Amino acid sequence: MIELPTFITRLYPYRPHFAATVFGRMHYVDQGEGRPVLLVHGNPTWSFLYRKVMAGLAGGPYRVVAPDLIGLGLSDKPREVSAHSLRRHGESLLELVRGLDLKDVVLVVQDWGGPMGAWMAARAEGRVTGLVVMNTALLKPERFRTTAFHRFSQMPLVSDVAFRLLNFPVPVLGRTQGDPASISGDVARAYAWPLRRVVDRAAPLALARMVPNGPEHPTMAELTEGDAWARSFQGPVELVWGVKDPILGRALRRHREVFPRARVTETPAGHFLQEEVPGEIVAAIRRVADAR
Repeated sequence: MIELPTFITRLYPYRPHFAATVFGRMHYVDQGEGRPVLLVHGNPTWSFLYRKVMAGLAGGPYRVVAPDLIGLGLSDKPREVSAHSLRRHGESLLELVRGLDLKDVVLVVQDWGGPMGAWMAARAEGRVTGLVVMNTALLKPERFRTTAFHRFSQMPLVSDVAFRLLNFPVPVLGRTQGDPASISGDVARAYAWPLRRVVDRAAPLALARMVPNGPEHPTMAELTEGDAWARSFQGPVELVWGVKDPILGRALRRHREVFPRARVTETPAGHFLQEEVPGEIVAAIRRVADAR
């Protein structure tokens, strides 16, 4: 059993659950009863990111499941960067969904949770029937214009030092926010805590390097499969976006085009909008879950 420090449990009062997957032991929160709502985070966060959303859904007719991606949060942490791939992360999510026998799922995704969730949904035999998309790149890229952050991750040695020894980018998450104070104090400490050991810091670097910088990048096959699923999806969709996100704020345009019937909620939040506008996210999830 993992003992969380009190500064985390005061904010995140959830009983841990664990599931064995092909990629390692996955931690997840499992709260409530009713229609499944699967909350998938990205890099370099964990299910703690969704604590306000989970609180907002509490008491409703929902079974809220929030996993930690392998390598992050309380899940197992492979020590080699090369161990990570979009397919392995997608497979671990798929094993969790099948193992818990989740059906009629509302899939809620942000950051790397988007491509991983879409690839999982493409293989999940129709289990995903509703979708809420937030600040992600759910679709395969049209042009390969990576950010300075992702270009830096490809630089040998210097990126290894920054990500491994300095725990980059965890100490600067607040800089991606509309309100930098939204990730500060105990909240910032809670994001750093699962990665407090140098040997456990492979995932943030691996996930940064998984962003494709050309058509031959090894991630492209899975991105293409997830893209095809998203374009063919016929269930209810909502987009909730932080337009002050310096990383993916401008990605809203492409997602509007792919989901022309989706309701769109633009917010003044940054990248980790779960910290800034949880009420708007909860409202979107409820609308999608109630749409039949």
